[in-house]
Amino acid sequence: MNILDKIIFDKQREVLLKKSIIPVSQLESSVFFERKTISLSHKLKESNSGVIAEHKRRSPSKSIINNNFTVEEVVKGYENAGACGISVLTDGKYFGGSLDDLLLARASVNIPLLRKEFIVDEYQILEAKAHGADLILLIAAVLTRDEIKSLSEFAQKLGLEVLLEVHNQEELEKSIMPTLDMIGVNNRNLKTFKVSLDFSKELASQIPDDFVKVSESGISSIEAIQELKPYGYKGFLIGENFMKTDNAGQAAIDFISQL
Repeated sequence: MNILDKIIFDKQREVLLKKSIIPVSQLESSVFFERKTISLSHKLKESNSGVIAEHKRRSPSKSIINNNFTVEEVVKGYENAGACGISVLTDGKYFGGSLDDLLLARASVNIPLLRKEFIVDEYQILEAKAHGADLILLIAAVLTRDEIKSLSEFAQKLGLEVLLEVHNQEELEKSIMPTLDMIGVNNRNLKTFKVSLDFSKELASQIPDDFVKVSESGISSIEAIQELKPYGYKGFLIGENFMKTDNAGQAAIDFISQL
């Protein structure tokens, strides 16, 4: 069993437990549930930088990245830097995140928020909406085509955008459907954790122009973004590059100002 299989196994158990204690009606009564969402795909189309900055405390491959910032400090720094949107890790066991992080981010900024999570159930999409997210992530590697279809349709009904993450052509081919807004190519092999921008370059021409193209992971330099823009990428998800510094917001300002 690889790390991704372990995460999904744990996530399915976690969702079952949460469903048993927090009813859907409680999520639907959240002050954020009727909130009009902000479109990340529109912001990326209009942006010169395309940066989606990430709040991430740790990861299975890097252990602790940074535990010194408050969520408010990080996300306000990202908003001030001019990020198009913010990705908030909400997985607890493997990434040290929580839905509280998403809630605090929503209370602090007024730009699109992505709930970055291993989504396997509609319940998690309701959680995302209730905690102030504007979009969700679906990972093609852990979902069937039918699951991607039903989950993306459900998100769309709630007014949430969908970023679908793929790692190879097989995942891309099974996943393309009109209920997606953005397709992200993860440059990190989730089984080996090897990172290469070649993943994004190789898949770029296979992604229809109907979808906003996003490159994820391993983007740590201005040169990487300049390298990928000619391939049609409008969004660039950057996490550890900012979070590993002493001031994530300032690191984002310095980076984005060079674009």
